[in-house]
Amino acid sequence: MSDAVRETARADVPADAPVLQKLSPLDRFLPVWIVAAMALGLALGRWLPGVDDVLSAVEIGNVSLPIAIGLLLMMYPVLAKVRYSEIDRVTGDRKLLGASLVLNWVLGPALMFALAWLLLPDLPEYRAGLIIVGLARCIAMVLIWNDLSCGDREAGAVLVALNSVFQIVAFAALGWFYLQVLPGWLGLSTTSAEFSFWAIVVSVLVFLGIPLLAGFLTRTIGERRKGRAWYEERFLPRIGPVALYGLLFTIVMLFALQGDAITSNPWDVARIALPLLAYFVLMFGGSFALGMRLGLGYAKTATLAFTAAGNNFELAIAVAIGTFGVTSGQALAGVVGPLIEVPVLVGLVYVSLWAAHRWFPGDPTVPDLARNAR
Repeated sequence: MSDAVRETARADVPADAPVLQKLSPLDRFLPVWIVAAMALGLALGRWLPGVDDVLSAVEIGNVSLPIAIGLLLMMYPVLAKVRYSEIDRVTGDRKLLGASLVLNWVLGPALMFALAWLLLPDLPEYRAGLIIVGLARCIAMVLIWNDLSCGDREAGAVLVALNSVFQIVAFAALGWFYLQVLPGWLGLSTTSAEFSFWAIVVSVLVFLGIPLLAGFLTRTIGERRKGRAWYEERFLPRIGPVALYGLLFTIVMLFALQGDAITSNPWDVARIALPLLAYFVLMFGGSFALGMRLGLGYAKTATLAFTAAGNNFELAIAVAIGTFGVTSGQALAGVVGPLIEVPVLVGLVYVSLWAAHRWFPGDPTVPDLARNAR
């Protein structure tokens, strides 16, 4: 059993029970809590006039302060679990790093571009918004999905850091390419947009840099003073649930902020949801199959698949609002992103755990077997 499962395991369940039965009620019924959080947020945004103005009154990196706090709470415990002394085990894996770069920065944006044009040919604003979502690679919530699926934590930290660097360097250039250059080559209509380089830098530094530094310092100081056994067996179980509490809080705040926009345009939301659903399923399935083909093992395959399938909807929403306006179709497309991504990727966590036992026989990184490996 992996560290992720053991930290929330139930003591009254036999050791040979299925992985999901070993999880605490908080973990096992996560889809229920997430749906409830989404419903609560939508209700607050719809029925409390002015709640969106209150939540967006103070922002950090173009993101509402309550959402920023939730993201930091969500990411800190996950990054505190990473064994930073084992990072070199991941950085030397060229197959994993190469596959991640191709999936995230070549295939992912191209797939979203194709789906947006195929399924929304008559809705240019929503189409452009989805293309922006496809360019914003996930650097936050993906760590939660990776942890719940018992993926490789060190690999997750490295791939997220790699995506952050490329996001700073390549986001604006890829936006120009997919919104103006490529459509022009194909004889399609183009969209003019200018992205703020500093907005992207601030987003990465705040939502990855702060929790990453906090997690690194917590592990380094904790192990130095108390030892690894105390840190992993006593300290981490105490802070572990904070990540899920932060996730649920973030979802409530995010949907409260955009609840009115979502509930006021149900048909438009349905149109936007279709290419998003296809994107998440195709990216996860293709990435999982590629990881198996490359022989990465279960843990790294799960990490590869979730980092490729997830998107940084906070950045996408901020960029769309800053570029096209808060009431624009591009902004609405960004808002619909988490409405589809959150439940779909929660479901894919269960698919990943199911596949681990059937497609990776004898793999020591499969959850039930990882206890003997680490």
